[in-house]
Amino acid sequence: MKKSVSIPFMLLGILFNVCLITSNLLEAKVIQVGGITATAGLLVFPISYMINDCIAEVWGFRKARLIIWSGFLMNFLVVGFAQLAVLLPAAPFWQHEAGFNFVFGMAPRIATASLCAFLIGSFLNAYVMSRMKVASGGKRFSLRAIVSTLAGETADSIIFFPLAFGGLVPLKELFTLIVVQMVLKSGYEVVVLPLTARVVRYIKKVENTDVYDTNVSYNILKIKDL
Repeated sequence: MKKSVSIPFMLLGILFNVCLITSNLLEAKVIQVGGITATAGLLVFPISYMINDCIAEVWGFRKARLIIWSGFLMNFLVVGFAQLAVLLPAAPFWQHEAGFNFVFGMAPRIATASLCAFLIGSFLNAYVMSRMKVASGGKRFSLRAIVSTLAGETADSIIFFPLAFGGLVPLKELFTLIVVQMVLKSGYEVVVLPLTARVVRYIKKVENTDVYDTNVSYNILKIKDL
C-alpha cells in the first residue's frame, strides 16, 4: 500500500478543507428556495462527503482518517482566528463591524456543535463506506456511497442541531430542521452520484490503486497509521 501522497490525493484533500471552511462561513445566511428553508452551507457541505467517499473508496480508511482530522484542525484554526479578529478593537473609521462580527463571530456553542458533528459524521461516513466495500467485494459503489452518506449526514444533523439550538428552538422545529437538512444533503449526494462515480473510476485508473481495508484499525486517533 502506498504511503506517499499523490497529486490527486493532495488536491482532494485541499478541496475537502476548502469546502468545510466555506460551508461554515455560509452557515451565517439562511436561504429559502421553493418554500424550503435551509442554511447556505448546504450548497457546499455535501461536497465534503463526496470527497470523503472518494478517498475512502480509492485509498482506504487510513487516508480518509488523515483528511478528516486535517479538515477538523483547519476549521478549528479558522474559528479560533475569527474569534480573535472579532475580539480585537476595530479602527475608528471602520464602518462594517456589525456585519463582520455577524459572519465571523460564531458563538462558541455553535462552533463546538459544528466541529463535533463534522468529526463524528465524517468518520461514520468513512467507516460505513470502508466496511461495505470489504463486505461487497468492491461492488455496488453507488449503493455504498448513498448508505454511507445517509449514515454520516444523519449523525451530523442529529448532533449539530440539538447541541447548537437545543433550548432555543421548539422541539418540533428542531426535529424539522434535522429531517430537512438530512434529506437535502443526502439528496444532493444522489443527484451528483454519477459524477462521483466517474471521478472514482478515473482516480483508480490514474493512481493504479484500489485499497480494501481488510486489516486496518478503525481507531480514529491513529493518524500516523497511513
